[in-house]
Amino acid sequence: MTHAKDPLQIALEPLRAALIARARAEADRVCADAETAGRQLLAEGRDEAEALLAKARAQGESDAAKMFASEMDRARRAARGVVLAAQRAVYTELRRRALTAVRGLLADPARRARLETVLRSRLGDQAVIHEHPDGGIVAETPDGRSLDASIEKLVDSAVADLDLEQLWAAG
Repeated sequence: MTHAKDPLQIALEPLRAALIARARAEADRVCADAETAGRQLLAEGRDEAEALLAKARAQGESDAAKMFASEMDRARRAARGVVLAAQRAVYTELRRRALTAVRGLLADPARRARLETVLRSRLGDQAVIHEHPDGGIVAETPDGRSLDASIEKLVDSAVADLDLEQLWAAG
């Protein structure tokens, strides 16, 4: 048995086909718009990610440069400390050897007498010569003037006259 179509259905068929066609066209347009929007969002996301990566890379390079400069400063200070410690050790050794040498020279009675003569020539014949407790001599006058020719003072004076910078200069 074949069903006959209802005249109302037959009359509405063109409307129904037009509505379905319009719905399919609208669905195709919405899908195409969504695809375009999706591609655009993806491209914008990629661009933003690349910009963030470039910014992070630049910040990382900047931070690394700052850290490197800081480490270089620290290394320079440490190296300077080593150099200063070595210079101090050399100076201390120079001074120690000079003290020993001057002590040995003043053990010679003729040299000691010559030093006494120099002190009296500067202060006058009334100067009284005393032994310094650490070695060497001190000359004093009745009016309070004095000259210290202790071993320490003689060495300090001699070392002060040296050009120590020349010792530290690279050879």
